[in-house]
Amino acid sequence: MSITGIDVERVTDWLNRHVDSITGPYEFDQITGGRSNLTFRVTDSAGTAFVLRRPPTGNVLASAHDMVREHRIISAVGQTNVPVPRTLGVCTDDEVNGSPFYVMSYVDGVVLDSAEKAAPMSIENRRRAGEHLIDVMADLHDVDIDEIGLGDLAKREGYVERQVRRWTTQWEKSKTRELPAIDEVGRRLAADLPTQDGVSIAHGDFRFGNALVDIDTGSVKAVLDWELCTLGDPLADVGYLGVYWADPGEAQSRPNDPTGIDGFPTYQELLDRYAARTGRDLSNIGYYVAFSSWRLAVISEGVYARYLHGAMGDQEIDEETMNAFKVGTERLASQALEALSAR
Repeated sequence: MSITGIDVERVTDWLNRHVDSITGPYEFDQITGGRSNLTFRVTDSAGTAFVLRRPPTGNVLASAHDMVREHRIISAVGQTNVPVPRTLGVCTDDEVNGSPFYVMSYVDGVVLDSAEKAAPMSIENRRRAGEHLIDVMADLHDVDIDEIGLGDLAKREGYVERQVRRWTTQWEKSKTRELPAIDEVGRRLAADLPTQDGVSIAHGDFRFGNALVDIDTGSVKAVLDWELCTLGDPLADVGYLGVYWADPGEAQSRPNDPTGIDGFPTYQELLDRYAARTGRDLSNIGYYVAFSSWRLAVISEGVYARYLHGAMGDQEIDEETMNAFKVGTERLASQALEALSAR
């Protein structure tokens, strides 16, 4: 028996033999909302829930969905005070499920990927959530990468240069049409590379949509989706958050973000809080916002391309969703160009 992305018989056997304190049979439910790696909530015979992550099915970029690497990162970060799920095991044998996968603890919380999700929160807890999110980011950037065993995860210097080169290549592999704005921004970013301020763990997709929040306290319970994580310039994460963040009363910058409603701090308040905690100079943060918008445009195109090739598992694909990623790529590219021009 199998469901899309899961060979139930073989995965059940592997779980029984490799993960303590759980017993089959298991119920596998795909968690909606993920647009890249496939995530399943798994429930064992006693009602214990945990999570299984695997790459998307079909044609994918090989380096973008490394489960063993992602498992390593979360296991290492789990040694720190940065909240992440507890890893339970990793399978590297493709014979089990067609590709590697790993399992981790299930963390109870709400993914604030819309204003509606944040609506039940008090004004005070919205502010606390925003402040805690930037505090967790600061804590992540303060982690000693050698102490937790991630010192060899990637090159330490030249992060933005490597990223511009990488996403330029990814664009060539994933693009479904020509967008001159993508090419122009890529050229301008490469021509004006910033000086890197130290080296840290760079999450690569740090935002409310990749965090579980306790809406009754405003605390971040776990940071999720570490597939883009590497070592590099911490300001890239700060700039990336700025692509999503909308100040109270402003239109939402991204549809899958809760900010823009009353209570959440302004982006400038987040920058001030981060600078005070870390001592880093954020005077060039506009470059990083532009870089992050451009990179997100390339990622959006990659998701759109995978939809076209049927590589998104069992998720419902409708014309509206397809068009949202297609148009989103164009809009983000234009925003990146505007951000560069405003510097």
